[in-house]
Amino acid sequence: MLFGRGKKKTIQIADKKVVNWTYTTCGYCSTGCSIEVGTNAEGKTVASRGVGGADVNRGKLCVKGIFEHEIFDAEGRGDQPLIRDNIHQGYETTGWDDALDTMGEKIRQIQQKYGRDAFAIVSTGQLLTEEFYTLGKLTRAVIGTNNYDGNTTLCMASAVSGYKRSFGSDGPPGNYEDFEHTECLMAWGSNLPEQHPVIYWRLQEAREKRDFPLIVVDPRVTMLAQNADIHLAITPGTDVVLQNAMMYVILDENLEDRDYIEANCVGFEQLEQEVQKYDPASASKICGIDEDTIRNVARIYAKAGSAMSIWTMGINQSTHGSDGVVGINNLNLVTGNIGKEGGTSLSITGQCNAMGTREWSSCSGLPGYRVLEKPEERQEIAEFWGVDPEFFPKSRGLTETDIFPAIETGQIKGLWLIATNPMTSMANTERMRKIMEKLEFLVVQDSYADVETTQYAHLFLPAATWAEKEGTFTNTERRVNIVRQVTDAPGDSKSDLWIFNQVAKRFENGKKVKFPEAPADVFEEMRVLSKGRLVDISGMDHDKIEENRGIQWPYTQEQAEKGEQPPQGGKRLYTEPGTFRYADGRAKLIPLPFIDNNEVPDEQFPLWLNSGRLVEHFHTRTKTGKVGNNNKYSPIPFMELNPDAAIEMGISQGEYVRCVSRRGDAVVMAMLTQRVPKNMVFIPFHYHDCVNRLTLGLLDPHSRQPAFKQSAVRIETLENQEEAAQLSMERRAF
Repeated sequence: MLFGRGKKKTIQIADKKVVNWTYTTCGYCSTGCSIEVGTNAEGKTVASRGVGGADVNRGKLCVKGIFEHEIFDAEGRGDQPLIRDNIHQGYETTGWDDALDTMGEKIRQIQQKYGRDAFAIVSTGQLLTEEFYTLGKLTRAVIGTNNYDGNTTLCMASAVSGYKRSFGSDGPPGNYEDFEHTECLMAWGSNLPEQHPVIYWRLQEAREKRDFPLIVVDPRVTMLAQNADIHLAITPGTDVVLQNAMMYVILDENLEDRDYIEANCVGFEQLEQEVQKYDPASASKICGIDEDTIRNVARIYAKAGSAMSIWTMGINQSTHGSDGVVGINNLNLVTGNIGKEGGTSLSITGQCNAMGTREWSSCSGLPGYRVLEKPEERQEIAEFWGVDPEFFPKSRGLTETDIFPAIETGQIKGLWLIATNPMTSMANTERMRKIMEKLEFLVVQDSYADVETTQYAHLFLPAATWAEKEGTFTNTERRVNIVRQVTDAPGDSKSDLWIFNQVAKRFENGKKVKFPEAPADVFEEMRVLSKGRLVDISGMDHDKIEENRGIQWPYTQEQAEKGEQPPQGGKRLYTEPGTFRYADGRAKLIPLPFIDNNEVPDEQFPLWLNSGRLVEHFHTRTKTGKVGNNNKYSPIPFMELNPDAAIEMGISQGEYVRCVSRRGDAVVMAMLTQRVPKNMVFIPFHYHDCVNRLTLGLLDPHSRQPAFKQSAVRIETLENQEEAAQLSMERRAF
């Protein structure tokens, strides 16, 4: 038969024999994709597919969403409570009443002996919003500790802090539709193709229709940088310098929007004085971007009819993370690019419901972006919940990154971890190991019994995951979407909402405060409390959310009563002068002096260490590490290394090496690539006992977020490759 002739083979898609499709929302990143999960006649989940009529993803899913149904049957799930007296004993199974009675008694003992704040709570960005709200009520109104935070401090705290400093409130002002209107997009430390593939698809679709410039600021040649018009390979941790230099050019060449500034901003004169110190010639020596390129990029951004900036961890995870967000906001304010189509500062959030915890968990204050520092807001919530307002603290307590050092110093004796795994996600793993061993009582509440932190727990509470329960998520663009229950949780595991409600019954205040059992009833409380707030969801309910495939806030009761349909994708904040959340209605332009306090390479540790995500994995691989079609792409930790650096060090492709910092070491496989410069290595952060054995985690002074992105390391070769591979495997085993 001649080449190319004959019958063409067609791709055959296996028939999964789905008899029912259930609507839900993806439980991985913050994109907020609408997804349907298929079950067969036996009730087994066998397939996932995107929802074509949903504005966010329009039928698309990434590789994680396509196989998300497989997490229900993944190994390592917890299905019954486990208990032990000390961490050197083995666990014993117990019933829920005994487990929760013990938990309540231990918390009371610690608080009576050491004070209310000696017991701390750290949650996640992956609970349903109704569960976040209930946990906040339990913590603030019943248990009463002020040391309460979410692991979103590790990823989004700088975005929250920056929004609050610039605009007077948290809340991303733009949305995905802005891609379809912008005339220039600048991505700061954001690698959308691997971090948020469906958002990247939205961006690329918009660029195909209108060829607007894409500028990527990243020290690494990421997949997004490869597709950019301009890639700025910045020196790590110096984004503020580049931002100030761009504003120097904009003001020097009169490219600012004076009318917008006068109508919407305060602090222009102080900002102008500060940026005069950052002429491009001087700034280039710090940030590593040449003078002409700084001028060119500033002109492109300022002259665009509309321009937007997006960012992810490359900005947030820095000692200057909050300043970096403020710097982006400054750029957009001076060019008039807040509150209009295609002009925005849009933080791309990491976890599926990091926005839900920011809005409703009460971690940094009280529900609906209320703050503990305002007496009238404490009074309002106390009356609604039925507690004495004096029971509330008058200011926020410790963040997650301060809670663990407080355990180290003995201020905190007990800890409740909920769907978070600090033994992999926190910087300086060896220090964390010693900290966890100091706790008198640790509760781990998780869907997986084999999560690394259970090594140090006294009590394990098995929780349902994702679509084994029902409630809402809020995505990056403030869209509230519904998670419908697809299947039952395994064994005797329970929803987080049920667990929180049962814990409340073990405390005196819990007998006074109402804790609704149904997620829809919890949402009703949130809906009432949202009226008149920036985060107004009073026009929503669970059914209306599903009907619209998600609704962006604000969507008010008045709009719903008038019959106004929720907009599909175009809801923006601050579209009118005087609507910023400071008392005067104006945004603040904030001067940003650059203080170089990063750990930088030196003779002993000559390489920058960078870290980030892979498209196939999610966070600490608790889920994706057990899904074969995700894990097969990257089953082991590796390190990207420049080939020229590898030649000088005598390292070959696929060879195991030891990466060493001042904190510890990690054994990884070397992957040679031009994606990193000669003075840098990159290691994905998903793997236990790997990159965070090396990271320093200095904290941003405003957000208390760790600087995961700026550390210094050296590389050591290993003669015995078999032993090295075994060591790498042993460190990851649990």
